[in-house]
Amino acid sequence: MVSELVIFYLERLILRSRKIIRQYLCFNSHLDQGNGTVKGRIDSQNITTMATVAPKPCFLTPTPVKLDSPLFIYLPGMDGTGELLQTQIPQLAKGLDIRCLSIPRNNLMTWDALTQNVLDLIHAELEQSSQRPIYICGESFGGCLAMKVAVQSPQLFKRIVLINPASALQQHPWFNWITQMTNFVPSSLFNIGALGLLPFLASLERISQSDRLMLLTAMRSLPSATVNWRLSLLRDFQIDAKELQRLTHPVLLIGSGSDRLLPSVTEIARLVDILPHTQTCILPNSGHACLLEENVNLYQILKNYDFLAINKYLSPAEC
Repeated sequence: MVSELVIFYLERLILRSRKIIRQYLCFNSHLDQGNGTVKGRIDSQNITTMATVAPKPCFLTPTPVKLDSPLFIYLPGMDGTGELLQTQIPQLAKGLDIRCLSIPRNNLMTWDALTQNVLDLIHAELEQSSQRPIYICGESFGGCLAMKVAVQSPQLFKRIVLINPASALQQHPWFNWITQMTNFVPSSLFNIGALGLLPFLASLERISQSDRLMLLTAMRSLPSATVNWRLSLLRDFQIDAKELQRLTHPVLLIGSGSDRLLPSVTEIARLVDILPHTQTCILPNSGHACLLEENVNLYQILKNYDFLAINKYLSPAEC
């Protein structure tokens, strides 16, 4: 009975979303039949090592390594691919050495295991250049992970950037019910569900067609068991406010004013009251997946908020 009820509401959601989606997506002409992959999805000039991902989470290196630049660690949303930063990479690469965490689609690590894995990867990077500053940037699910990593080893980081952190889900009283109900949804409906969620995840009119397709492909890449597991991680996410208060780093909080998925602006305000050294950037017209939007330039935002430190690693011209 519960399963039938969930399927009924999911079908209603898809029907209501279909008219919106049809304006923006031309599936037959752009998606390979059957597997939903996007042709020409990754720009070979910008992505140099987006190869087969190992069973454990790893760092992707989308630009040539620059050991004389600050290390910029990007922790992705729930898709975990690390590839949805693609539109921001050309600008970020002007002054930063970029690493994107990629979490394998079947990975079911706990928060503690993911946190330790990220720290191990960062320490491996520091073996090549131990003195350069590290910026950690977490988006949505990755925002929760970034907070976990930062409180575990605060001495590693010079700057922290949180973009629409999914800790906002804790403010939704119905979220526990939703995460439990998804366990009853047949796996065959998860791809359809991803299509229905698309208008809530992004302001589609602000995203190019190729990036809409890339987002949809990333959403569809996860097996239902992984979706349920990562939702359960968000449901159980906890971090002591006292631990966050000990983070004296400059923290930039970026929230989307038109986020239909999470109360991101409300969560940004909550974190401002906890973290001791914050700046806030609200993008009034942006949706949850704001980094895919054509008018959002993360590197420029970092510059505008003086988040690119002038030091021997980053020249004044680059700042």
